[in-house]
Amino acid sequence: MNGQWVEIEFDCLPLRSVTRLDVPLDASPKYEQFVRRVKAAMEKHGTHNTYYLHGGSCVFHLTNDVDCGEIAFDVEGTVLTGEQDRKTRSVDLIVTLKKETCSWLTQPIVDFFRESVQHALLVEFDRYIDAGDLTKTQQRIEKLAEQNELGDGFVGMYL
Repeated sequence: MNGQWVEIEFDCLPLRSVTRLDVPLDASPKYEQFVRRVKAAMEKHGTHNTYYLHGGSCVFHLTNDVDCGEIAFDVEGTVLTGEQDRKTRSVDLIVTLKKETCSWLTQPIVDFFRESVQHALLVEFDRYIDAGDLTKTQQRIEKLAEQNELGDGFVGMYL
């Protein structure tokens, strides 16, 4: 075990960096569904101080045995921060049970941990901000926007 009580991983897409929402003709159905979810998040929450987490996971270890007592969730959805992007305000997540190794697991326990994932992500996104990852992303976006203004207008899709 890695010494953390809760293992959280995610990819983060600042919604203000999304400039196009059309799906390429040769896109896979999985990618097309992802674009639709990002578009829905933008319509619901806007793009200012809004981030889309995807490819996320949250794992709770309830025992000190790697083969017993693990509850793992897939996580995707929106994180909203305050005006200065210094503190997480709220999350709007889809949390899905992925795997469990708990013979004593019942639905009320799954529901409790599903809600706990939301609280854990609030804390973890603040740690993400404090680590400077959000600042680095913003600097990259500003640099690309500057290059876009100086160049031909197209800088690529994968920021």
